[in-house]
Amino acid sequence: MAATRSLSTAIGIKPACAAFGLARSGFYRGQGAAKAPAPRPSPPRTLSSEERQAVLATLHSDRFVDQAPATVYATLLDEGRYHCSLRTLYRILDEQEEVKERRNQLRHPVYQKPELLATAPNQVWSWDITKLLGPVTWTYFHLYVILDIFSRYVTGWMVAPRESATLAQRLIAETCAKQGIGPGQLFLHADRGPSMTSKPVALLLADLGVTRSHSRPQVSNDNPFSEAQFKTLKYRPEFPERFGSIEDARVFCQRFFSWYNGEHHHSGIGLMTPAAVHDGRAATMRDARQQVLLTAYAAHPERFVRKPPQPPLLPHAVWINPPKESSTSQDRPGSTISTADDQRIALNVAGIGVVSETVIVSPHTLTTSPDEVLH
Repeated sequence: MAATRSLSTAIGIKPACAAFGLARSGFYRGQGAAKAPAPRPSPPRTLSSEERQAVLATLHSDRFVDQAPATVYATLLDEGRYHCSLRTLYRILDEQEEVKERRNQLRHPVYQKPELLATAPNQVWSWDITKLLGPVTWTYFHLYVILDIFSRYVTGWMVAPRESATLAQRLIAETCAKQGIGPGQLFLHADRGPSMTSKPVALLLADLGVTRSHSRPQVSNDNPFSEAQFKTLKYRPEFPERFGSIEDARVFCQRFFSWYNGEHHHSGIGLMTPAAVHDGRAATMRDARQQVLLTAYAAHPERFVRKPPQPPLLPHAVWINPPKESSTSQDRPGSTISTADDQRIALNVAGIGVVSETVIVSPHTLTTSPDEVLH
C-alpha cells in the first residue's frame, strides 16, 4: 500500500494501482484512518453476570454436566424453572469454549489440485477404466485406456473380464516400452480407483521413472481427457447396447481405436487426427490446408470477411488445471492453448506438397493369455 501511495504521486492513482494489481477501491479505503469499533450497547434483555454464572453453574452441575443443552432446557421446564432460552444456553457455553463435537469425526485430508502441462507428445498421459455391458444383466467387461493428453493419441488399451492392478501394471509397462518412454520423461495421471492407487502400479511407475498424479476425490474435471474419450467411444452410432462376449468387445474396440487414432479429426487439436499430432506431421498438414484456403481466397476474396481464412491452430500447450494466475479464456480444465503462428503465412506462400492418403494406425496386439488382450 505504501509503495502504491508513493508511486501514485508521480504517475497517478489509476496507473499505480494497475501496476501493483490493487483495486482502486481498496486504495481509497486505505487512505482513511482506521477507526476503532464503537462499543455495542448491552440490550436491556441481556442476562446479568450473576444470572449467567448461575446458568453456567447449573450446566456444570453433576446432574447436567453430561446432558445436551436441549435436554437441560426441557428438564428445567418440566420442573417449573426457566433461566434463559435454549439458544442462550448454547451461547453461554460457546463463550467458555465448551461447545464441540464429543465424537471422533472423520477429517478428510486436503488434496492438492493437480496441475500438469504438456507441450509435446509423451509428456503427460491420462488413463482410466470404464465398464462395457456384457450379454446379461450385471455382467461387465472392463476397458483400460491410456491417452496422451497433448495429441489425444491412444497409446495403449486393453479389454479384460475384471479390474486388476496386475493387468493395469502389465498394460502400463508394455505401453511405455512401445512408446520408448525414458526415466523422468512422463507424468501418468489417473483418478483414485483401486487399480490406479494400488501398490503394484506405484512400484512399477517408480521402477520406470514415471511420475504419477491423481485426481482429487469426486472431482471429474481433474481427469477430463479420459472422460471425453470415453464419451466419444460410447456415443458412436455403432456402439452396441450390450456386447455378446468379451471377444465381441475386443473386435469393436480394435475398429474404434484404429478410427480414433487415424481418422478422427479432433476439435481440440486443430481438426487433426491424433496420429498426425503424435507423429509430428500436423504442422506440414496445416501448411497444406493453409495453401488450399489461400487459393480459395485468391479466387473469391469477396466471400471472406476482413482477412484471409486460416485453418484451426495447432496445440501449443495442454493443461490439466492451469494455474489461476496465468489462466485465460482458453485455460479451463482440459483446454488446449494455441499460439498465433499464422503471421508466417502470406498470400504468396508457395505451394506445399502433402501426402494425400489417410493414415490408419492399427494398435499393436501383444501375446497374452486367453482372458486378456493388451494393445
